[in-house]
Amino acid sequence: MSRICDLCGKGPVTGCNVSHANNHTHRRWFPNLQRVKALVNGQPRHLRVCTRCLRSGLVTRPKI
Repeated sequence: MSRICDLCGKGPVTGCNVSHANNHTHRRWFPNLQRVKALVNGQPRHLRVCTRCLRSGLVTRPKI
């Protein structure tokens, strides 16, 4: 399962943990993805969307 937002394409970012002794170990930061049901071309589909896209209103939720 990919860790990429279906709308904006945001994905993992790499970097280092840095301890007080200045030891560097590699790590990854993952986007906060949520599985939501959204309308795509008028049809409801499940998408993996980051919370930034949800909050900004880029997702149209289907009417229940």
